[in-house]
Amino acid sequence: MKIITIVGARPQFIKAAALSREFAKHPDIEEVIVHTGQHYDPNMSGIFFRQMEIPEPHYNLHINGLSHGAMTGQMLEKIEEVLLAGKPDRVLVYGDTNSTLAGALAAKKLHIKVAHVEAGLRSYNMDMPEEINRILTDRISDILFCPTGTAVRNLHKEAFESFDVQIVRSGDIMQDAALYYASKARKPNLELPGKYILATLHRAENTDNTLRLRAIFEAFNIIAETMPVVLPLHPRTAKIVQKLKINTDKIKIIEPVGYFEILYLLQHSVMVMTDSGGMQKEAFFFAKPCMTLRDETEWVELVEHNFNVLVGADKDKIVNTYHNHRFNRDYTVDLYGNGNAAKKIVETLM
Repeated sequence: MKIITIVGARPQFIKAAALSREFAKHPDIEEVIVHTGQHYDPNMSGIFFRQMEIPEPHYNLHINGLSHGAMTGQMLEKIEEVLLAGKPDRVLVYGDTNSTLAGALAAKKLHIKVAHVEAGLRSYNMDMPEEINRILTDRISDILFCPTGTAVRNLHKEAFESFDVQIVRSGDIMQDAALYYASKARKPNLELPGKYILATLHRAENTDNTLRLRAIFEAFNIIAETMPVVLPLHPRTAKIVQKLKINTDKIKIIEPVGYFEILYLLQHSVMVMTDSGGMQKEAFFFAKPCMTLRDETEWVELVEHNFNVLVGADKDKIVNTYHNHRFNRDYTVDLYGNGNAAKKIVETLM
């Protein structure tokens, strides 16, 4: 069986690595990895792939820095060329990026079966391009690998059982990756407090909204008076913060760090505050309470089980949740498959 995997960002490569390791156990599976280049990352060098034990992509399309329409259109054209030359049995796509949608569209138009990993997720916020990508990709896929029971229920609510599609609760491939790489966590080359909260902030809904950004930093500063807040900050966001003259005096802002360093920071933190979808789950994987700086989340089971609280950009809610909320500390519940998603996905594909 020949499988072409479409990826476009570093997190997708990390997830794909877990599945690639499982593919490697089966000599009758050939995987070809296509990197669209959607998220340009200067750190994704040969060293990155060797350290992460990820197969280097067979193709790099170098498509990035364009509008959504131009980017998706160019990806569709270039991926189609790869598929016509490669003639795969299956095309595998991950998540909700433009690369995901372009890969699924190109394959479906060529009558190639599409498997969507991380299917069925919904934020119900159609202002998010990711929501559009994931809904359209689900609709044209042939196998939908759902990370959670909630994702399966979302598909049933949308009557997917009436379509010619296979719905599989596979578990979350991200848990496979997190558990595998946990032992490789590496301390960043900087001094850290003995106890601290790990914060991350990158979503445009926060960074591009002055009121939300100010409120979040005000909350960080207040919390930092009693517990240090460590915040790896992207240069783009740092420039916005500087331009708006937002006070960050009490926050320990550090340069962006790699995946192994993030795992270390996560493992040694006492709590997570984030607007990242992935970090919400990683907090759960490593038994850390999480406050999500968004108004909705795709990972509703974390909220339902009280491992996660949606605080949005409400300064008072962020501060009050930190001081007063009693999080669920029983992390034994199986929400994401306990690291067996890759095995389940490969068994289904075969």
